[in-house]
Amino acid sequence: MKITYTKRYSVLPFVQRWVKRFRAHSIQSIIMWSFSAFILLIVIVVAVLLFNKFSRSAEQSVFLNAQQIVDQVSYNLEDYVDGMAQLYRAIEENMLADGQWDDEQVTKQLDTIMRSRDDIVSIALFNDQGDMLRNHPAIPVKPSAKVTEQSWFHSAMRVSDHLSFSLPHVQNLYDQTFEWVVTMSKGITVVHDGEPMYVILLVDINFKKIDELSSRISLGKRGYAYIIDEGAGNIVYHPQQQLIYMGLRNESVERALTSSESYIDESDGVKRLNTVKSVVNIGWKIVGVSYLDEIMTTREEVNRYLVRVVAIVLVLAIAVSLILSAMLTRPIRRMGRTMKAVERGDFDVELPLQGPLEVVQLSSRFNLMLNKIRQLMKQIVKEQESKRKYELEALQAQINPHFLYNTLNSVVRMVGMSKKEEVITMITSLSKLFRLSLSKGKTSISVREELEHARHYMTIQQMRYKQKFDFAIEADEAALSCYTLKLVLQPLIENAIVHGIEYMVDQGHIRIGAAVKGELLEMTVTDNGVGMTPEMVEGILDAKETPHNPAQFINTAGSGVAVRNVHDRIRLYYGKRYGLEFESEQEAGTTVRIRIPVIHDMDEEEREHD
Repeated sequence: MKITYTKRYSVLPFVQRWVKRFRAHSIQSIIMWSFSAFILLIVIVVAVLLFNKFSRSAEQSVFLNAQQIVDQVSYNLEDYVDGMAQLYRAIEENMLADGQWDDEQVTKQLDTIMRSRDDIVSIALFNDQGDMLRNHPAIPVKPSAKVTEQSWFHSAMRVSDHLSFSLPHVQNLYDQTFEWVVTMSKGITVVHDGEPMYVILLVDINFKKIDELSSRISLGKRGYAYIIDEGAGNIVYHPQQQLIYMGLRNESVERALTSSESYIDESDGVKRLNTVKSVVNIGWKIVGVSYLDEIMTTREEVNRYLVRVVAIVLVLAIAVSLILSAMLTRPIRRMGRTMKAVERGDFDVELPLQGPLEVVQLSSRFNLMLNKIRQLMKQIVKEQESKRKYELEALQAQINPHFLYNTLNSVVRMVGMSKKEEVITMITSLSKLFRLSLSKGKTSISVREELEHARHYMTIQQMRYKQKFDFAIEADEAALSCYTLKLVLQPLIENAIVHGIEYMVDQGHIRIGAAVKGELLEMTVTDNGVGMTPEMVEGILDAKETPHNPAQFINTAGSGVAVRNVHDRIRLYYGKRYGLEFESEQEAGTTVRIRIPVIHDMDEEEREHD
């Protein structure tokens, strides 16, 4: 059994990808293109409906216009024929009423009629043998004229007392006359000289009048009308009559004869609208011919007009969509800029409470969120400040026990050696040292107090190390009034003694200095000890800052922890710009510089610290 799997193609993934790409665009572009597409769709639908409506209306208008024109021509022609029939009856009454057509009175009446109507060419009266009884004007009949063979004569003889109209023809009864005429003839029985007599009254009317009535028709630029005889199907009138006679042009006469309403035919590959109307009183048909390509021209003009309207509406729709989308998305873009400012760390921005209700509500909630963030940030900063203060106090507390331990060891050793005066001096210095160390719990003291603290410390150490070194303190007056973090000199002095001077053979010397240099307060501890290698100098402050590891803050000889402790305290208190700087040369000594900002009073110091 063979199983065939057919792959299913679906448009759903394509639509999903298209929707995904569309959603990736900005709201402004989505609004603009959606609104434009919606307007364009509506305009196209309306344009198509209007085009169909206008096209049908144009066609109906053309059909109706052609029918009205042909009807009007038919009416004019009927009216003209009626008029000529009435004129014929007037001539008949005046000429044949008394059976006398040769008296002077009849001649005057015929003259009057001929002068009043310029379209009457001639009036003639024949007997049933074709002999002329009377004509007006009195023009001799051509000898070659065969009256009895004329169509009008046959019509009059065939049906008596019936007015008939002939086809247009050249006047052929008289000499020197070549006018196109239509002959009205009628066979009438009159009493002449007391005897009944059958006569044929002939009135020739100029075809020019009928030609004018037919040629005035307007059926477009190329449209025209022609007249056919309903009886024989002969073309009575055509604007190109000569081409018809020469056989160079044809008309669908057969269909016109059988049609009583409009129809469409094709001539030389061009479709034409033929509008047919009968002229009842004369037995003719008027056929109006309109070319459909002219109708199509009107439809194409409507089409081009609608295309222009659609283009203009589309441009306006895009412009309106652009303006509308910009107005609608302006609050969103403003909110986006504000959020970016918050992202950059600017939490002082706020959204204005203006615009639509939803925007105002959203802006209000965003501002409330910012206020909450600012409050949380202030709370975090306050907590961090408290944490830093606690860490500083913890570092401070780690120094005091260490120093007290070393000092008391020295005092015990001197008591054991019975050096009373030295013990008194050491205890006195120790007392003042601790008084300065306590400083009423303050973390900052003046440079003067710090130097005094250093002097008492070096006095104690000098006695402890048996005058192994001497010391000097030099300070500018400007520096003495400045404030500094307390107990920053003591660890450096201790390092200078322990690591620089203790193992020297010669007398050691320690010089303490303080000076103001621009915006910096610089305190120096200089010794003439053994110095350090460049690697040792670089390694002193390179230890990782792990303030939560208490073991690293123990002043272990050679570890440099105490020095880093001072460095960390300064940077923690004043900032990363400040701290210690070392300059050392082996067998020449070491200089340690403390750089801190110049602070002249405690309030300023507290503000700087804050």
